[in-house]
Amino acid sequence: MRAEISRRSFVKGALIGSAGIALAKANSAEQRADKTGASAESQLPKGRIGKMEVSRLLLGGNLLTHYTHSRDLRYVYNLAAHYNTDEKILETLAVAEANGINTVVMHNPPHPMSLLRRYRKERGGRIQWIICPTAPVEPDMVKYRREVEELVKDGCEAIYLWGVHADALTNSDRIDLIAKAVEVPRSFGLLSGVGAHSLDVIKACEEQGVKADFYIKTFHHHNYPTGPKPDQLSAPYNEFPGYWCRNPEETAAFMKQVKKPWIAFKTMAAGAIPPADAFNYVFANGADFVLAGMFDFEIAEDVKIACEAFQKARNRERPWMA
Repeated sequence: MRAEISRRSFVKGALIGSAGIALAKANSAEQRADKTGASAESQLPKGRIGKMEVSRLLLGGNLLTHYTHSRDLRYVYNLAAHYNTDEKILETLAVAEANGINTVVMHNPPHPMSLLRRYRKERGGRIQWIICPTAPVEPDMVKYRREVEELVKDGCEAIYLWGVHADALTNSDRIDLIAKAVEVPRSFGLLSGVGAHSLDVIKACEEQGVKADFYIKTFHHHNYPTGPKPDQLSAPYNEFPGYWCRNPEETAAFMKQVKKPWIAFKTMAAGAIPPADAFNYVFANGADFVLAGMFDFEIAEDVKIACEAFQKARNRERPWMA
């Protein structure tokens, strides 16, 4: 006959079982972290932007802020938002660090910024921030300076002018305002860069002596099924979904004469170009760093690909500027 189970013995057994399961999960998680992190951290090459040591692969903030670029696939935005919960974002930052990625790049919406602060204060995260304020760039710089000051107080390591603003200011021939925006972070002792979708921004900054410490410029080839067709290339960069580097050959050629670090972004054209294809193209054709939006489960493999692409491009034509 089966022995009678008392309420006390049942609860005790359940607690022991739960603790065992929890311990097993913790050990498994620790083993996974060791397996994906320790060796990759030493393998992922780094470069220098001023006083900052930056991993050659940087974590893009679009998936963390839910500003996903998915062309006409409207459901992807909500899908990413449901997957990347607050806890998942914190996990993603930890996975990036475990794999040797030491810098995240994004703009500054309030809630994602609060998660970056939480990651540092609650989780002991050390990932560096390169942030672009989205405040308007106006002659008095009051609103822009206010956001820069907030980022300085948060411990942000570097700031750059949002590419959306830089494109518009260049189109309206207000390079003077780009220069003023660049000087604001510099006045606090921070590295200060310029973002751009249009190559005209970089050309104007170089021609007029804007004192940017680095550039963040879109860069990818057009050899993918939804890439732009010749008759589309004269339109504004944002009128045709699926590409953000209108002139990759011209970009690569011009950047050969630019003596500043270049972080390439939109390198996979919102997922249309596989990482290996994208990273090899970007490094071989002159970029010093790759900025990539990645889900947590993509990071380890992308780090491996970035390491291999960097090694292949060591003797490329454009000198390494970082």
